[in-house]
Order: sequence, then structure tokens, then C-alpha cells
Amino acid sequence: MPRCTRLTFFNKLVESCSSHETAARMPQATQNAGPSHYDLIGREVAVRKLVDRFYELMDEDPDFYAVRKLHPPELDGSREKLFMFLSGWLGGPQLYVEAFGHPRLRARHLPFAIGIAERDQWMACMVRAMQDVGIEESLRKQLAQAFFQTADFMRNQQNR
Repeated sequence: MPRCTRLTFFNKLVESCSSHETAARMPQATQNAGPSHYDLIGREVAVRKLVDRFYELMDEDPDFYAVRKLHPPELDGSREKLFMFLSGWLGGPQLYVEAFGHPRLRARHLPFAIGIAERDQWMACMVRAMQDVGIEESLRKQLAQAFFQTADFMRNQQNR
């Protein structure tokens, strides 16, 4: 997808998201009865593909440079932790909690300067990863809204 198309889609997505709601909440379907987002996207295999594509894009696309430089040179540990976290966040097994306890997302991200640019790059990378791995459009939009709330909550640089 050309850069201008990606950014237009992302800007429309950001406009549709509320930026100051409780951020770490799980996607809505995960909180209700019925299949979880974990089930809907394809369980472990799909979550792994999503995480792998997310970090591949972060490494390959210069549009994501600011968020990439917040990560260590080797991404294996980040990759595994995001997989574990997303598995539980999407309504699947609580792998991260079992291994590390409560995620404490904001506290774990405080050492990194995260402003609007970093939030938006992280979001654009995740949205593109969801597109690339073939997550159905309406589900992708639901997840993008929940991801945005969480990503916005990670911001610790208010004027950036």
C-alpha cells in the first residue's frame, strides 16, 4: 500500500478513536460472552503471525524508525513478550501474566520517551501488520480502536 494511502487510512482511524479513555482495557468482544478476539483472529498461530509481521515491518520500513529505536537491537525478547501479552489481551491464554505477573504497561514503558509520533508509528505499524496477515476488516477496525486506546495510554511526552 502506498505511503499516502496508509497515512490517510491511519489518520481516519485516529479521528474515529477516543484518545483519553481507559486504555489498557481488553477489546469489547473479549469482555462479553461469545468468541474472543483471540478466537476470531485464529488463536495462537494468527497471534504469532501478527506479532512477527509487526516486528518485520518495524525493522524494514523507515516510517517506523522512531518506534524501532525504542527497542533493543535484537527483537526476539520483545517479540515473545508481545506475543504473550496479546494472547491474553485478546482473550486467549494469559501467558504474560503467568510468566511475569500483571503487565503494568504504563510503568514498563515509562523509561521510554513516547509521544504522539511514537504512538502513531506504533499504531500504523500494527494496523499494517493486521492488514498484511489478513485480519478481516471489521475485526481489524475494532482491534485498532482498542490498540489506539492502549497506545495512547503509553504516552508520557504530552507535547510531542
